Amino acid sequence: MPRLIMHVDLDAFYAAVEQRDHPEWRGRPLVVGAAPGQRGVVATCSYEARRFGVHSAMPMAQAVRRLPPQTVYVRPRMSHYAEVSRQIMAVLADISPLVERVSIDEAYLDVSGLTALIGAPTLIGQTVKDRIRSAVGLTASVGIGPNRLIAKLASEARKPDGLTLVAPEQVGNFLAPMPCGVLRGVGIKTAPRLAQLGVTTVGEVRQLSLETLRQHLGARTGTQLYQQAQGIADDQVYPDRPRQSISRETTFPADVSEPRILEDTLRWVAREVSALARQAQRQGRVVTLKIRLHPFETHTRSRTLTVPTADETAIFRAAWSLFQAADWSGRAVRLIGVGLSGWPETDDGGQLELFGTAAAPRPEPDRLAATLEAIRCRFGPAAIRRGLGPRAPG
Repeated sequence: MPRLIMHVDLDAFYAAVEQRDHPEWRGRPLVVGAAPGQRGVVATCSYEARRFGVHSAMPMAQAVRRLPPQTVYVRPRMSHYAEVSRQIMAVLADISPLVERVSIDEAYLDVSGLTALIGAPTLIGQTVKDRIRSAVGLTASVGIGPNRLIAKLASEARKPDGLTLVAPEQVGNFLAPMPCGVLRGVGIKTAPRLAQLGVTTVGEVRQLSLETLRQHLGARTGTQLYQQAQGIADDQVYPDRPRQSISRETTFPADVSEPRILEDTLRWVAREVSALARQAQRQGRVVTLKIRLHPFETHTRSRTLTVPTADETAIFRAAWSLFQAADWSGRAVRLIGVGLSGWPETDDGGQLELFGTAAAPRPEPDRLAATLEAIRCRFGPAAIRRGLGPRAPG
């Protein structure tokens, strides 16, 4: 029996939650991030705002210049979004026992055995969309395919509120017109070599032999790209796979070299990593900075902290110091991201914090972060903020 892998991706998740909670904001451009007139970047925005060319990680000052006066600006409520995410994941778990959450707003499901219970794959996908809408009042884009790669690309094909099924016999035609960049592993070294071969689309990769790809790209990379171009990829869902790291990254539509924009973006990404870590009840000792310079020059730098943390300020300071120490100032940046890893050996998801003795309390910065999020969630995003340092951009 062929595999059926589903990828579920919530549409403009943070912005959609805000419009759901405030019906008067529906249909209006809405930006989640820093307040107008303050330093910071766009965390995410509604589709109404995207029509004006606004996107994640755009400096707020630039977004304000593009958007009309009726635009709504709100500060993020990470604890609230995390709670909505938990409700969505519970819906997915009721549909399939094989659910792998990959971020706050997306997950993979193995729905191979549901055709006898629910019906055709498109009916399964529509059932997932309907149940999410009924449970939390949000839309999701769903992709279904024979493996993770195809399911992910299918969910992106018709956003927002899309449903795309790619049957095994349709994989070739589905992939053919896509740019090579959709394939995993096409980066700083691979992209120029493919360009030298005159290859720009997946369909053109498919026309090359395995021997040619291995010769020009190396045995490992050549084999991986050959398989992906043929539609061959991992077809497993890993619901119980231990999470080795928590990370977030953003790609700029246009390369950025302004240090203030990069600093604000990194602060926002660190805040999201912090929220995800606290939601997962994880604390890490290793902070990793990922940066991609123009055109495909990718670097990672890591720093080990003295104590494990999930505090957004500690994560940001470590990542920003890594950036400054590398002396990339003035160079155009295409992507920037932060990761947290290095869980203590006794960290089994936070149970020692819950059931342990008073000799090992939660570190003070993490209690503070959790308290701030709870206050924002209850009384509104502008109710409280940190008093030291620049205001977090989102």
